[in-house]
Amino acid sequence: MKPFLRWAGGKNWLIKHIDSIVDTTQFNRYHELFLGGGSIFFHLENLNQSLLSDLNGALINTYIQVRDNVENVINLLETYRNAEDFYYQIRPILFDDPIEQAAQFIYLNQTSYNGIYRVNLNGVYNVPYGHRTKDFVQADLLREASIKLQGAHLVQGSFYQFIDNIQEGDLVFLDPPYTITHNNNGFIKYNERLFSEEDQRGLSRFIQEIIELGAYYILTNAAHHDIQSIFHHNPPLTLSRASLIGGKQAKRGRYEEFLFTNIENEFIEANRN
Repeated sequence: MKPFLRWAGGKNWLIKHIDSIVDTTQFNRYHELFLGGGSIFFHLENLNQSLLSDLNGALINTYIQVRDNVENVINLLETYRNAEDFYYQIRPILFDDPIEQAAQFIYLNQTSYNGIYRVNLNGVYNVPYGHRTKDFVQADLLREASIKLQGAHLVQGSFYQFIDNIQEGDLVFLDPPYTITHNNNGFIKYNERLFSEEDQRGLSRFIQEIIELGAYYILTNAAHHDIQSIFHHNPPLTLSRASLIGGKQAKRGRYEEFLFTNIENEFIEANRN
């Protein structure tokens, strides 16, 4: 199934490859520690227990409410309007109720410019109206997502917190914000605030612990020689994607990304550097 959120840096482009990389019947539990739009989680079938986390608390609350209170979220969304005046009216409101927070989050995500999640230094969401004509109330998709999320453990936090949850035979999918870029995509400064080079090196140490536990990992990252030197555990696959995110300095086109993994199969061996 498709994700119900638009997400800058999302992994929809990876879907065409993921079934050649992952056979979910070979693994125990599934962990996705930079959840974002959740493209890979929503695509994979036959998952056992899933731990899904992200540092963005508003995002995690949205997933929890879609899982537990989807009809209430849909009912609220149906009272909203896709209009510029309404967008700027609803954008600054700080709701106390978690269901209202989730409906607001989905509405802003679906009607904002490019689906970017961005806050100012005070933590206030500040993305402008997107002038989209597509219906933002995707009721059937939200209901499908609610079913898929049943039984998933959703937690806000940094990846560092979850090493004790990983056990032998588990699969961990990691899609951090890209600190280093091979493309002038207009988001590098913003991503450095989100995820520093030291965070990248901490993630490398985290991956070493995953390997030592006898678990498996998949890491996506920028195709850059510095990234290859940081994540030296396994040679990367180089995969091509389209650039879908615009910006003042953006250049749309096709770009390459690295995928690192300790999974072994014919597809991986054929596509390694």
